[in-house]
Amino acid sequence: MKNITLLIFALLFVKTGFAQETVERSRQTGRHITEKLRVLKSDKSTRQGLCQVIYDKKYAIASGQFDHDVKVGIWHFYGSDGQLLQNYDYTTKELTYEAPEDTLSNLRYFVDKQLTDSDKTTKPLKIGGRYYGFLPYLKLFRLPGNLMDINRAVSVAVCELLVSPYGRLAYLKVTLYSGNFSKTFNLNIDLLSEEDKVFVPATVNNEPIGCRIMLRAYIEDDGTLGF
Repeated sequence: MKNITLLIFALLFVKTGFAQETVERSRQTGRHITEKLRVLKSDKSTRQGLCQVIYDKKYAIASGQFDHDVKVGIWHFYGSDGQLLQNYDYTTKELTYEAPEDTLSNLRYFVDKQLTDSDKTTKPLKIGGRYYGFLPYLKLFRLPGNLMDINRAVSVAVCELLVSPYGRLAYLKVTLYSGNFSKTFNLNIDLLSEEDKVFVPATVNNEPIGCRIMLRAYIEDDGTLGF
């Protein structure tokens, strides 16, 4: 028994010796968004351990684990009100939960096909949920300097994303509407990460199909978009 105890102690000692020290980092990634995570002490560019993305210092809108800069295990994604929208297991590549979407959603979906009542459809899905998953697209836009004095109270921005049948983001544009004024901006999707260009495609009768996603957003005081 003494020998077994010594062996267990030795194994724990070896495991502890190989464990890598981490330090906490916090950074502002948007007007309302703060990212809190741990990174390796020996390499502060490598994310390791718990990561939480906080909205207005109130709610987590994303929470999960990194293992040497790779997302692992189940991540939880929430709306800006703290409502759970999605769970995704990055280890098994499996969507384990997607919250129902109601008519109050800021997202609308359109396919270039006349649908009938008998058609079975699924919408495109973004890993990251209907809030956190779409923030990278809003970050690509900033109001031009010559439009900074636009009346925010009577203005709205509509983001349009085209997702191909292969689940790839094909284009992204933003149209501003303010009274009788409107202007469309085509955004450079090459500035997005590879992960941000990937969707689960829409389907009609189990066949993948291209789908446009329309997202209604407002203009922040600093010219960025929120929703």
